Amino acid sequence: MEVTARLRYLRAAPQKVRLVADQIRGKGVQEASDLLALSKKSAARDLGKLLKSAVANAENREEGVDVDRLFVKEIFVDGGPVFKRIRPQPMGRAFQILKRQSHITIRLDTRKGDGANRAKRE
Repeated sequence: MEVTARLRYLRAAPQKVRLVADQIRGKGVQEASDLLALSKKSAARDLGKLLKSAVANAENREEGVDVDRLFVKEIFVDGGPVFKRIRPQPMGRAFQILKRQSHITIRLDTRKGDGANRAKRE
């Protein structure tokens, strides 16, 4: 069962958010949550909330879902709208400041097979 959650218009640059998203791609939900909790990046907090939202979506969509078998199947970060600001500089010049936004999509899926066999192999 595949579940999707989206976070739109996050006030963080997509390049910085992708650094955190790459760390949790393919990981189990519990491991991804632990990584995000320990990360020093500011985007990790928002991704943690999004991950919890995706898990809640899975629980509400299907009653008998096993949260321990969920993993991050796909996560991607797209650029959103850009706020353009002007910063005055000496001698009558002005430079643009681009305040970037991100759209994040996360897809969770259940692992195939028995979780007990997988634990024995690791």
